[in-house]
Amino acid sequence: MALKDVTSEPLPVLPAREDESHKGTYGRALVVGGSRGKAGAAALAGKAALRSGAGLVTVLVPRAIQETVASFEPAMMTVGLGASNCDELLQEFAPEIKELAKDKNCLALGPGLGTSASTFRLVHSLYHHVEQTMVVDADALNAMAAWSEGLKHPSGSRILTPHPGEFERLTGEPCADEARVRAEQAAALCRRDMTDQTVVVLKGHHTIVTDGSRVSFNQTGNPGMATGGTGDVLTGIITALVAQGLETWEAARLAVHVHGLAGDLAAEKLGQVSLIASDLLNFLPEVFLKMGNR
Repeated sequence: MALKDVTSEPLPVLPAREDESHKGTYGRALVVGGSRGKAGAAALAGKAALRSGAGLVTVLVPRAIQETVASFEPAMMTVGLGASNCDELLQEFAPEIKELAKDKNCLALGPGLGTSASTFRLVHSLYHHVEQTMVVDADALNAMAAWSEGLKHPSGSRILTPHPGEFERLTGEPCADEARVRAEQAAALCRRDMTDQTVVVLKGHHTIVTDGSRVSFNQTGNPGMATGGTGDVLTGIITALVAQGLETWEAARLAVHVHGLAGDLAAEKLGQVSLIASDLLNFLPEVFLKMGNR
């Protein structure tokens, strides 16, 4: 299947909110991540999901950092697994995580997760046994890169969000400089999924979104966003949009636009040099207002 021309489809939009609705109407999101020293990654993803409209957001982390993650935002629910000194989520927690995921609309896997062998085995188990749509980022991508056959048979829809370094580890080939070639590479990564359920978001200047057939190049964003944590914010935005009912291709396209526009608004007010990931959270409300969501 060859990659088609750049899509001419308009950006998707979130539907207007009905008067007779409640928090359950707008989706249940689960963020699985965090490890000692990387509590902020999971917290950023969780807060971004809330700011992007998810009705209920739960952040699941090792018990050692649960209190730290909870302190970032009181509207997030948190779950801590393992003993009080447990620094990473481990393979043995898979049954509990799968059970918790059953009533969720979307699961984000990877922000700050860690790189132990047991954590990698946990990622493989969740990737292949959780049916809910999953946004796969950061250390979860590194876990999948360690198993070359692992992307072939996911149990549900998957959105992979690699930066070029993670992409190279996943594919074993250099990430091309030329945009069209890079898009072809991203589409080829989609096609490793034999079930045709994977969308790839290849981050960078003019972030690429592709489902293996269609492709779009994002036009928002700026170099000030080249700072730690901005990818975790994007993960949270995508997760929230899926939780609210958008299809994976639509959610990914809209999320990268929203994410970049939040970065552009932040840079206008703060400058590119001083921009940090948490600034994006503060500008998400203005972005959604600009797009007609109230």
